Amino acid sequence: MQPALVDNEGNPLEGATEGSLVISDSWPGQARTLFGDHERFEQTYFSTFKNMYFSGDGARRDEDGYYWITGRVDDVLNVSGHRLGTAEIESALVAHPKIAEAAVVGIPHNIKGQAIYAYVTLNHGEEPSPELYAEVRNWVRKEIGPLATPDVLHWTDSLPKTRSGKIMRRILRKIAAGDTSNLGDTSTLADPGVVEKLLEEKQAIAMPS
Repeated sequence: MQPALVDNEGNPLEGATEGSLVISDSWPGQARTLFGDHERFEQTYFSTFKNMYFSGDGARRDEDGYYWITGRVDDVLNVSGHRLGTAEIESALVAHPKIAEAAVVGIPHNIKGQAIYAYVTLNHGEEPSPELYAEVRNWVRKEIGPLATPDVLHWTDSLPKTRSGKIMRRILRKIAAGDTSNLGDTSTLADPGVVEKLLEEKQAIAMPS
């Protein structure tokens, strides 16, 4: 097995550093497919970095060459060179008295690397407004700091969840980034209609440049 660290463009990183953990060569016992869905297997593990296996984990390599897992790459945003955990931003959002639920994802940004896109569900009886939009952004700014201020707030009544209640962040990331050509398997969603509603809402949202 040949582990390696690469940057966001798939370029190898040398020495003591941090990046996306990939396997650059096959190994005995490596999975070859998903039963009945080989396309999904390739899309999930081999589409991010060409000819490299990527499970979605980030890692740090120390001076002795040992690798240390730092967490899921898709749960950590790189905003202007600063690493921000989506869970921390979500916690700040749901601490607002008018917010019931939130899910945060990153979207590509020409200047910052990634921008912060937050799906927000308000408490029953609360209505979205420009004033509340500004209030929520300022709330996160005060709770965490300016870098964590959401670039986009996407008001929505519900989030795509599996029947067990797990939010399907893969779908949220694709919708936020405008990559809706292949949303993947949605058969496990408790309410598949949520996806269409999110897509409709997205069309009315002004995206950061």
